[in-house]
Amino acid sequence: MSLASAFQSLLLETLTKDKGGEPAWVYSFAEGDDEGYFGPGSAPWVVHGELPTLVAGVRALLMQALHPGALAGVHDHSRYEEDPLGRLSGTVRWLMSVTFGSTETAQQASAMVGKLHDRVRGTYVDARGVERPYAAGDPELLLWVHVAFTEAFLGAQLLWGSPIPGGADAYVKQWAVAGELMGVEHPPRSLAEHEAALAAFDDDLKYDDRTEQVVRFLRNPGLKPAIMPAYRVLFEAAVASLPERYRVKLRLERGPVRRAAAIGACRAFLTVAGKLVTHPGASEIAARQRIARIRAERFAS
Repeated sequence: MSLASAFQSLLLETLTKDKGGEPAWVYSFAEGDDEGYFGPGSAPWVVHGELPTLVAGVRALLMQALHPGALAGVHDHSRYEEDPLGRLSGTVRWLMSVTFGSTETAQQASAMVGKLHDRVRGTYVDARGVERPYAAGDPELLLWVHVAFTEAFLGAQLLWGSPIPGGADAYVKQWAVAGELMGVEHPPRSLAEHEAALAAFDDDLKYDDRTEQVVRFLRNPGLKPAIMPAYRVLFEAAVASLPERYRVKLRLERGPVRRAAAIGACRAFLTVAGKLVTHPGASEIAARQRIARIRAERFAS
């Protein structure tokens, strides 16, 4: 096995928890009767098909840890410390299914996540010290998870990825579909709406013992030793790329020199990694096969 193949296999196993590298569900994207919610050249295809997603995933988890309601669900109902790859692999599957799958595949993947969320209920103490009930399907929590996810992936792409077709506005508008699939009632549909939605949560965010626990875990998640040096680069880049108000809330302040070094180190890492991994990935290849088949059938009829 070449160095490139070994790196790609280890990377895919880390992201998908599949010891064979590529999980079997990837190839199901070649099946289906329509082109899906997006398509080649769309903003989500570009953003989610590139390596800055590696940073974005860590960035999203850091941001989500600041909302005590969202964090309570993870703390009370997740085994993320015992099984660090379990939750990650489920999120990767959902992301790829919505981005590259048919509409039926995207809907089924979202329904599966929604079903898992049905049992996520409890109470938490909000940023004002008031005990409140929570459920994973609460409109407030669904919106926060969606905008934190969008912010993380958009920010990482703007820093390290190729240009987004249509720009940031297009990504926010098109990815609103994913929010709707997960039950978000009015997801932002422009960059301005997205930034306003994020700002509206500022007073609801806080740092507490649970946040500290998540940050400590994300700093050292116990991955395989071979992947940890790369992960440390990604973690520092995720922190450095966060908007200042989130770094301050997370108590992960970084000076300008350290931030610039982390962003530069990540750029170098992603450049090298991009030469080692296959692009486009198996998810996109399978999706293109489905679309080519559908278009050929349409032309033949």
